[in-house]
Amino acid sequence: MASVPDGRSAPTSISEHSAVSICMARAQKLKVYRTVAGFNDAYVAATSQKAALEAWGSERNLFARGIAELVTDPALTAEPLASPGVVVKHSRGTSAEQIKAMPAPEPRTTRRDVSGRPEESKQPQKPKPAPKPKPSSAKLEAAEAALETVTADYDGRMKGLADREAKLARERRELEEQHCANVGAAEAAVEAERQRYDAAMRQWRKGKSDT
Repeated sequence: MASVPDGRSAPTSISEHSAVSICMARAQKLKVYRTVAGFNDAYVAATSQKAALEAWGSERNLFARGIAELVTDPALTAEPLASPGVVVKHSRGTSAEQIKAMPAPEPRTTRRDVSGRPEESKQPQKPKPAPKPKPSSAKLEAAEAALETVTADYDGRMKGLADREAKLARERRELEEQHCANVGAAEAAVEAERQRYDAAMRQWRKGKSDT
């Protein structure tokens, strides 16, 4: 603040007051979050959990999984708050402690043969199902026999009908021939009788006119 002649401090200007207010507001909005990064703790000062996840480059919600948390210890938040948005890493324990905290290697459960390939576990083979019996052709043979019977019966009936038709055709021809002969004889008889009748009528008329 500037001094006045009487020794009293001059009031702070409006622009300086606004800048201070903005800085305080930003400091109040920032929070420090921490997550695990290998053997380190990664701290970041951000305005929200989403912003912290973006600073860590994580696409998963580490907070929901319990891997990330809010830090309020002033001794741990001072450095991240000095560089908002910058990830600050601190080693967790000594190298010996880190190695001790590493998970023990899992025992190998697969055996390897001389070729270096995992030995396949032998599983009991399931018994092969019994072969299905050959389908019976009895019904097919019975159906085929029935078809042959129906066909033979039809052929027999058709042959009998053809024989009767041939016999009827012969009888018809014979009847027609006999009819023609009978008609010819009858017509000849009619013609002969007509001539005799005409001759008799002429004689009768002539005798009547003479009297």
